[in-house]
Amino acid sequence: MLMLKASPQRGRNLRLSAAMRGGFLCAVGSSPLSDPSFTAFRNQLGEVAAHKDRAALTKMVVAQNFFWMQDKNLADPHKPGIDNLAKAIDLDAKDGSGWQILAGFATEPSAEESPQQPGTFCAPADPKLDPSALDALAKATQTDPSEWGYPIKTGVDVHAAATPNSPVVEKLGANLVRVLPDTAPPANPNEPFFLHVATPSGKTGYVDAQSISPLGGDQICYGKQDGAWKIAGYLGGVAQQ
Repeated sequence: MLMLKASPQRGRNLRLSAAMRGGFLCAVGSSPLSDPSFTAFRNQLGEVAAHKDRAALTKMVVAQNFFWMQDKNLADPHKPGIDNLAKAIDLDAKDGSGWQILAGFATEPSAEESPQQPGTFCAPADPKLDPSALDALAKATQTDPSEWGYPIKTGVDVHAAATPNSPVVEKLGANLVRVLPDTAPPANPNEPFFLHVATPSGKTGYVDAQSISPLGGDQICYGKQDGAWKIAGYLGGVAQQ
């Protein structure tokens, strides 16, 4: 997974306090991209992903100059944008995971402008973290930042078991939560994927994987072309040999 440096200027505006409660850092705030046309575009993307409509998706991706960044730009400049996006997220995976990735991004309201490419906005917006506080958290809990994530919105349900109908034991605020190492995908790929997490209150429970963004996770990037939003690039994606 690509580890991305948090932006010092824009983004989800997660400000971590120096105090730790039970070994967890407290975070507050969020910063969605306040553009009605962007919201409409995301809603359309969600519909396209739900129906696995590749033809419609093609129209939502830039035809040329698509970028796919890992340690370098992996996009093939001789192929259309949809082909590069499909390869980046494994859109043709038999288990439908590529379409699930797109569906997850469609629900993400935050985005931040790329300092390298003005006019291009990548989502989700990187959390704003205090590096010294994050280091203190890692040392105090003997964990790696890759083990932590944050809810895409406040009020995410924490369930007693890895099923959507199980009792809700807690609701998450805008706090960092640790994803526990025994997290595993469901045996049935058609069932929702739940993460086993430890919450700031010290409890453990299960949350829908679509509701948690990892620190340094993949990002999808958007830009406007002739006044209309398009998918312009991807940061991270399928590992390449």
